[in-house]
Amino acid sequence: MLKSRRLHTLGFALAAIVAGSFAAVSTASAGECPAGKMKPGVREMVDYKPVGVTDVTLGAIDLEKQPAHIKDRELRFRKLTIEPGGIVPWHSHDDRPALIFVQQGEIVEYASNCAEPIVHKAGDIRPEVFGTSHWWKNLGTETVILYVGDVRKDPHDHNM
Repeated sequence: MLKSRRLHTLGFALAAIVAGSFAAVSTASAGECPAGKMKPGVREMVDYKPVGVTDVTLGAIDLEKQPAHIKDRELRFRKLTIEPGGIVPWHSHDDRPALIFVQQGEIVEYASNCAEPIVHKAGDIRPEVFGTSHWWKNLGTETVILYVGDVRKDPHDHNM
């Protein structure tokens, strides 16, 4: 009986490890440009206006007043809500690095350096760095909620 219980526990542990491995493999590429599709300047800029997007700054820190002493830079944390059919217009991250966390929904990114649209789902984190220009669209029926941490230089820069 004890040996049977031990084998059952071992089998369960092994199944959990295997399941976790598959989950890690499937999420490792989630929200990324597919292999072989990264190409600089593959997508041209589009001139869409914001549609169905609410952008609320939840907090900001003047980085010059912090021990890092980064002059003319602000660390900002925002919440973007994108309604179904909503568009976050084309913008660049060449001078504004950011991390995007998809809290709810699914949204499609059209990046200047990826030949395929990139689908982002709840739980994904998207780094936006130098060389990234893009726009996003909510093609689904659910409202998308994004949390954004970025480092902004120009306080009048209201790019999403």
